[in-house]
Amino acid sequence: MLTELVKKKDMEKLQELGGVNTLASTLNTDTQAGINGNTEEITYRQKLFGSNTYKKPPSKTFFSFIWEAFKQLPFVTLLSCVAVTLTFGIIYNGLVQGLSDGSIIFLAVFLTIAVAACSNYWQYWQLVKLSKISNNMQIEVVRGDKHQQISTFEIVVGDLFCLKIGDQVPADGLFVNGYSLQVDESSMTGESDLVEINHTQNPFLVSGIKIADEYGLMLVTSVGINTTWGEMMSQINRDTDEVTPLQARLKKLTSSITKVGLAVEVVLFVVLLISYFMRPTYDENKNPEDITKTVIGVVLGAASVVVLAIPEGLPLAVTLTLAYSMKRMMADQAMVRKLSACETLGSATTICTNKTGTLTLNQMKVVKFWQGIKSNSESVISRISFELIKQGVALNTIGSVHRTASGSGFDVSGSPTEKSILSWAVEELKMDMEMIKQEFEILHVEVFNSNKKRSGVLVKNKAEDSTHVHWKGAAEMILATCSSYYDESGMVKSIDENERNKLKKIIEGMAASSLRCIAFAYKQENSLKEENLTLLGIVGINDPFRPGVKSAVEDCHNAGVNIKMITGDNIFTTNAIATECGILKPDQDLKDAVIEGEVFRNLTHEQRMEKIDKIYVMARSSPSDKLLMIQCLKQKGHVVAVTGDGTNDAPALNEADIGLCMGIQGTEVAKESSDIVILDDNFLSVVTVLKWGRCVYNNIQMFIRFQLTANIATLVINFVAAVSASEVIETGVQMLWINLIMDTFGPLAFAMEKPTKDLMEKPPVGRTEPLITNIMWRNIFFQAFYQITVLLTLQFHGKSIFNVAAEVNNTLIFNSFVLCQVFNKFNARKKEQWNVFKGIKTNKLFLGIIVITIILQVAMVEFLGDFVGTERLNWMQWLICIVIGAMSLPIGWVVRYIPVPQKPIFSYWKPVFNYFKPVVDQFHDVELESVGELEPFVDL
Repeated sequence: MLTELVKKKDMEKLQELGGVNTLASTLNTDTQAGINGNTEEITYRQKLFGSNTYKKPPSKTFFSFIWEAFKQLPFVTLLSCVAVTLTFGIIYNGLVQGLSDGSIIFLAVFLTIAVAACSNYWQYWQLVKLSKISNNMQIEVVRGDKHQQISTFEIVVGDLFCLKIGDQVPADGLFVNGYSLQVDESSMTGESDLVEINHTQNPFLVSGIKIADEYGLMLVTSVGINTTWGEMMSQINRDTDEVTPLQARLKKLTSSITKVGLAVEVVLFVVLLISYFMRPTYDENKNPEDITKTVIGVVLGAASVVVLAIPEGLPLAVTLTLAYSMKRMMADQAMVRKLSACETLGSATTICTNKTGTLTLNQMKVVKFWQGIKSNSESVISRISFELIKQGVALNTIGSVHRTASGSGFDVSGSPTEKSILSWAVEELKMDMEMIKQEFEILHVEVFNSNKKRSGVLVKNKAEDSTHVHWKGAAEMILATCSSYYDESGMVKSIDENERNKLKKIIEGMAASSLRCIAFAYKQENSLKEENLTLLGIVGINDPFRPGVKSAVEDCHNAGVNIKMITGDNIFTTNAIATECGILKPDQDLKDAVIEGEVFRNLTHEQRMEKIDKIYVMARSSPSDKLLMIQCLKQKGHVVAVTGDGTNDAPALNEADIGLCMGIQGTEVAKESSDIVILDDNFLSVVTVLKWGRCVYNNIQMFIRFQLTANIATLVINFVAAVSASEVIETGVQMLWINLIMDTFGPLAFAMEKPTKDLMEKPPVGRTEPLITNIMWRNIFFQAFYQITVLLTLQFHGKSIFNVAAEVNNTLIFNSFVLCQVFNKFNARKKEQWNVFKGIKTNKLFLGIIVITIILQVAMVEFLGDFVGTERLNWMQWLICIVIGAMSLPIGWVVRYIPVPQKPIFSYWKPVFNYFKPVVDQFHDVELESVGELEPFVDL
């Protein structure tokens, strides 16, 4: 009955049942104190009405990821090669040998598919776990006449849920009390207009909607699967198949290299056939069966080249790196909601950060109080203003104060600012909040918001039958509405120009000491007007800096990342804090570096664009000012990360390239609009996230350097060998091993690299900068050229140089190639640095893979010769192979001296691509971009 009542919004039925208060009594809920909240009662209510959870659709299985991997173009191509190898291998070599060779190639492909599926499966469950954490919101309820923070999963029917701006309603329920409550039902109805909630016409609140304005209390009537949201979500599974831009680019590159490999296969097949039929020893009367076998052998050789050429490890590398980074970022207090943010962070050029709770500890405490033009350390607060201040604190708040169970202290709830003021009033002024609330009736409330930066309340004194207003907020804004003030003796004095300037100086002096200034004002009035108020006093609130913020800001500056502080505090507090944390330099000219939100928004677009790079601090800003700054920065070409916590920050978080929501102070609306949630609200965690973003990019570049070097060398060596000798160098088992080294061990080795200090000593990676830079192309080319030169020399002259048999020479080639890849892995770790071993101890998996590769390679050569197709080598031959492999290191060091142009190499080919594009478009239905089908190489 309760479930249908709210879902159908049946007002007539609600009135038949006696209204909200009667329903609350039926549920044994006190509309002021809530339910008792002991363990037995909670268990009973969950058993009777259900828990606030819902059954989710079945999760993906591991086999579904294997099937998805099988459908990818590189693997489809490889499996086609397997089918060709099996079919023609059986015809050419007989059943046993054909099955053996085909099965070995299939095993190589399947192992790569299995590792890719495992990686995707791991990433999927990482996202599922993060989704559970994200859904586990902390909400505020009233139980036993106390405000408590509980998990959204712990709410039960009968609970009183506190409705605050930015909250997402976690269950269905009915409006109990509140002021001018408005909700956003767009997530449920699609309508963007705000809906007013009241007792008379619309007291119904359904789960999933968001509180847009004011506050109130809700009686929970349905939870879990019985709610509107639960019923909908039980049929919907979260999309965890997000493809990031980098994944898309690498898939495109892999697809292009696959096409190149297929083209090489066709060319190789044609060349081998022509060379076979054109050679002088060809007998035209040769048996057709011999000719067929030769053609099949050519097909097998060409297929083998494709198997080694396709870089199926590229998509695996980015998946592994993202999954590992996402897990480590969670441990570093950053919950990734969108995978693409991990990559974009590496390109961030500007971070726009809040002050409170991000640069500071959010542990606020009132340390100074001024009445009139004197501090309370100099005089005693007058009795009249003393009582009025207590009334203003107790009535003009959404916080609460309750005595602890032991009776020795108080539990204070609310925002950090509210808690600091309430604690000060209770401890210093001996305020009795409950008694004051009993003496007054609240008639109207205007809740604090980030635009007006103040809150007000209209109250009625029950004993005197009089009404008056209390205002509280930013000191200079409250002062602007005051025409008089209480002095230290309790006398009301007019504020003339001289007195106003003195009061402004007091505010500026407190602000210059990094204090947040909050003023209280009062007036006997019948409405919430903001004019001719009487100033009661000003408090100065201290919020200590987080340890390490200054060094973190310095790290960002060294990394080429600008820090801009956007805050609602006044300009003097802002200047002091920005200087203290290193955003502003002590001797810096503040004329262009600091601006107020109102001034910024009143500039013309041209003026804003001219000043935007010089601005480091924006004071007294509103969320719309923050959004405007982000838009200007993006128009200037910056990659912007922004922190936010309020509902009004949602547009800015959406607009930014990377939205970082604060996990503690952040509203649910802000969290849903963000890409990453900073769980501890700490600026140091923001900098850590920046490091991980650069690390993701760097790790993938490491693997690309290794993979493309090996792919190019393999493709050229086998192509030349196949053309010259009509057969590939490697046996099936050797191809399996090489494939594992390149496409399975490679991604695993580089994915687990951790962020280093070096990453924060480089400028950000540009938004349009190629993934494969000129420096990388230089390193790849020279390493591949070295391997091709040495190994082809061994192929054609190794037998005569070392005076060995053909089988031993093939083993030397195989062994040297594998050792070249082992040593080149070290080279690939560093793009420009000389010390390629720096920080290697932090990546134990890398070292483990190197050791395993060497041990297995020795075993294959020395003990598994019959199975692998190798011959045992003596110590001198081993030494030769090791020297050939180790030469990759000095070659890498020498190559680093070779300068490269700043302009991307493939961009020089753009005019050629654009010239032939119209011709290409005539033969292809594929819609090409500006550079044509070769754009993966141009972009990368």
